[in-house]
Amino acid sequence: MGVHNGPVKTATPDSFGDVTRQLRDELEAMRFGAPVEAVYDPLDYARGPYERYLSRYGAGPKEALFVGMNPGPWGMAQTGVPFGEVTVVRDWLGLEAPVRKPARLHPKRPVLGFGCTRSEVSGKRFWGWARRRFQTPERFFARFFVVNYCPLLFIGKGGLNLTPDKLRAADRERLFDSCDRALERTCRLLRPRFVFGIGRFAAERARGALPAGPAVFGLLHPSPANPAANRGWELLVEKQLDQAGLPRD
Repeated sequence: MGVHNGPVKTATPDSFGDVTRQLRDELEAMRFGAPVEAVYDPLDYARGPYERYLSRYGAGPKEALFVGMNPGPWGMAQTGVPFGEVTVVRDWLGLEAPVRKPARLHPKRPVLGFGCTRSEVSGKRFWGWARRRFQTPERFFARFFVVNYCPLLFIGKGGLNLTPDKLRAADRERLFDSCDRALERTCRLLRPRFVFGIGRFAAERARGALPAGPAVFGLLHPSPANPAANRGWELLVEKQLDQAGLPRD
């Protein structure tokens, strides 16, 4: 667990836009080998809704930062917003903007933007919890913000969703180095007291990227592939937040 001992020793970015642009430029120059067949970067082709998300809700400081792993094919890959299930982003967060196509589109992973009719369960669960507990986005974002550790979606053979830990070792090293720096700079902007990694991977990466930053805790991932998440995810996460010491109000 990290302990808050003052600011992280890196140059302070001017804005979220600076963090995003630098990360996007670094990732654009990377090439990923097998088993990766295609890479989607919503920071590029879904830049419009992502930048609206940052400008509307990203002003700091924040009490806590929630960190996901990387985009889901029916969430951020469609809307540019972390855990961004289409109906939640459009109808609750009030965000919508044109979404282009990735440079290389996998035939089994279409990008339809806000016209996508598939629902991402993880996103629906996460933002559904936020909506029920806080009622309005303004109340939620007054205290919290949500980012993904890695903004890229990796697609393998047959359209398989590859998580970042499944990449080749050399590819992981370059990717994680850039993502670590982006998370560190995000925390310098938002100055959270708590960081919550959603799922084991995100929690481990956040602890490694923020050794002298805010306290980092793990939360149960809301994916339906996680059996525990299918047995009352919201109640389990509320308990984890209480155990971490996050105030309810």
